[in-house]
Amino acid sequence: MQPNRGSTLPMYKVTFNNKNKVFFNTLKSAVDQYFHENKIKKTGNWKLYTKTLVLIPLAMLCYAGLLFLPLNIFAGIGLSALLGIITASIGFNVMHDSCHGSFSSKGWLNDSLGLISMNALGGNAFFWKIKHNIIHHTYTNVDGIDDDINNMPFVRECSTQPWRPIHRWQHYYMFLLYGFTTLVWMFIGDYKKYFTKQVYTTEVRTMNFKEHVIFWISKLLYIVFYIAVPVYLLGWGPWAIGFITMHLVLGFTLAVVFQLAHVVEDTGFEAAGFEPKKIENEWAIHQVKTTANFAEKDKFVSWFVGGLNFQIEHHLFPRISHIHYPAISRIVRETCSQFDIQYNYYPTMLAAVASHYRTMKQLGSRP
Repeated sequence: MQPNRGSTLPMYKVTFNNKNKVFFNTLKSAVDQYFHENKIKKTGNWKLYTKTLVLIPLAMLCYAGLLFLPLNIFAGIGLSALLGIITASIGFNVMHDSCHGSFSSKGWLNDSLGLISMNALGGNAFFWKIKHNIIHHTYTNVDGIDDDINNMPFVRECSTQPWRPIHRWQHYYMFLLYGFTTLVWMFIGDYKKYFTKQVYTTEVRTMNFKEHVIFWISKLLYIVFYIAVPVYLLGWGPWAIGFITMHLVLGFTLAVVFQLAHVVEDTGFEAAGFEPKKIENEWAIHQVKTTANFAEKDKFVSWFVGGLNFQIEHHLFPRISHIHYPAISRIVRETCSQFDIQYNYYPTMLAAVASHYRTMKQLGSRP
């Protein structure tokens, strides 16, 4: 029996067959050897720091340009869209590595950059780490627990989710809905998590005084810098057009990159229910089976999405900076071949988009 997807009750425990962990132990040993032999740290280096020094100032220039340059409506929309694209890349590169603790070996720098860059997205690092680092990375594509495949109304992302007539057209309207991802996230999702003390079906048990203060101050600062100041300087109309444009581009970009990594034809799904469940594979094998890479040889895509096109490597080693993924992907691929585990990948981003489209069309068909 499957749970009621509208329920906020926690699902029963899902565990993995981690008794031996032969695959992951073999893989981890090979990856550790790579870093030891090459005498390099697993955290970021000048490549990541350079991206940070490029992307954050660019976002600040776009923001200042929108406020102080005499732009016509078309230029304003274009610059707002560019700000959305750059902000997405900051999220992929700076925020993502920082919140995973892989940007730097210095914890204070990870915490600071994670907080700053997450605020630029309008989110909250505390809840994001629970939702992403803990839940999504542990229970990837487990329906009923993984909020990332259960957080979008009117979209059916796996076969265990209930089918509704509107889903017949989801492959047409889904890309429009993706654009609203960050607007829903920052204005509804975070507040719902805060007041209910739940991330989908998972209870949030600890939130100290410091995190409460950070939550409200960061939300207030976002309102000041992204709503109050622009409205004061530009007026409601220009602000609304620019703000919505920025978020539609930002939300669309973030959502599509995630979907290409997990909701495509070759990735698998599991489902939590009202009974305890033990997944037959060890956790690492589950990660490989539920994840896919794309456009591995496209250097621009890799640069822009912060190595998240190497999603298999990221899920196996989330505390290793994304700049190392191309190198260790060869080790992961070889180890998967050794254990006869399918390594899911799409040679181009277009191929991954096409696979996602076909997947969503199939899921939208009446069962």
